[in-house]
Amino acid sequence: MAHSSSHHPYPRSARVNQILREVISEELLRLSDVDERLGFLTVTGVETTEDMRQAMVYLDSLDDRRAEVLEERRAQLQGAVNAQTRLKRTPKLSFKADPAIASGNAVEDVLRRRHHDDQ
Repeated sequence: MAHSSSHHPYPRSARVNQILREVISEELLRLSDVDERLGFLTVTGVETTEDMRQAMVYLDSLDDRRAEVLEERRAQLQGAVNAQTRLKRTPKLSFKADPAIASGNAVEDVLRRRHHDDQ
């Protein structure tokens, strides 16, 4: 049986995703102090492509106004990722509302309506 030279219990992509999530979360918090259009955003996850050239950043919510601000600030966020990580290349960041949050909210709405109808 071949042994992996890595001593990490999970794949590199998972580690990179977690590091990106932390760095982007911290930077969004800093940006929200100087750009009130962002408000409070929570990074729920990050998924990088296999070649690590792109990363999808999932947020708890994302309206059109915030999406525009994130696009304006994308280079700044990528700069923070570059400065705080030791990645060979900084992935291009894209932003999207987390579909799991939307699904969860839809389930909550259905349950609330059922509860209301039962009373």
